[in-house]
Amino acid sequence: MLTRKQKHIFLKFFSMFSVVRGYNILVVVLAQYLASIYIFASDKPLKNVLFDVNLLMLVLATAAVIAGGYIINNFYDSEKDLINRPNKTMLDKLVSQNTKLSFYFVLNFSAVVMASYVSFKPVLFFSFYIFAIWFYSHKLKKMPIIGNVVSSILTLTPFFVIFVYYHNFKSVVFVHATFLFLIIAIRELTKDLENIKGDLTLNYRTIPIVYGERTSKKMISVLVVATLFPVYFLITKFDIGYMYVYFYICEVLLVIYLFLLWRSVTKTHYLWLHNILKIIILAGVFSILLINIDLVLNRIL
Repeated sequence: MLTRKQKHIFLKFFSMFSVVRGYNILVVVLAQYLASIYIFASDKPLKNVLFDVNLLMLVLATAAVIAGGYIINNFYDSEKDLINRPNKTMLDKLVSQNTKLSFYFVLNFSAVVMASYVSFKPVLFFSFYIFAIWFYSHKLKKMPIIGNVVSSILTLTPFFVIFVYYHNFKSVVFVHATFLFLIIAIRELTKDLENIKGDLTLNYRTIPIVYGERTSKKMISVLVVATLFPVYFLITKFDIGYMYVYFYICEVLLVIYLFLLWRSVTKTHYLWLHNILKIIILAGVFSILLINIDLVLNRIL
């Protein structure tokens, strides 16, 4: 049996894990390593990638900055989250704001130190990334369209540092990034629809509030149609192995998503739509393995 003190420590741990969205960070770390192994450095021996200390430092620095970003976002959105996510907010409040902010500075300082192990350029990159996340959370998040675009770009940034590290500037990488950017942009607009109650109460000028829910749905519809273009090029112009199966399934899910979107009116409806997009993004991480099945089998066996 756990003592009261041990239970309190566990609760605080899970509270901080909730604040920094630990599960999201784990997915990003996994995605960075899978992309490194099977896309950016597929011509290198597996052990050279897995035991590359420079890559490890970049991945850990990215995880630290993202965790810090969630903390500062939680700090600025505490009142809104109390309306939109009351249960999660009660768990998050088990850790004081002072503790969260202290952890925020520790994480960002650690990220810069880890980046300095690689070279001075990553230090500049992560310093800018830290500032950009803070500026987005403090100012840009409340601006319609600009906030959505910046949020989508910041979400893609962890992959930017990896393909720059490997100097892999193949066009297929940019087409993949375009598809992911569109999915993330759709997710951001869906989150705005899901959180409209809290945003309206606290005067957040999101797209659904400024232009209306119908306009938001029209914009999402355009973005869903736009995903067809990178998917078409990826399937017809590039060698993506069996990953084409993932893209076909994605488009089917997006059609279902779009059908449900125009019939959604409540927070619960939008939450289900948000979950569909989460599944698409998570499946996309593991679908990297489908690009070269032979390489996967060789590296496993």
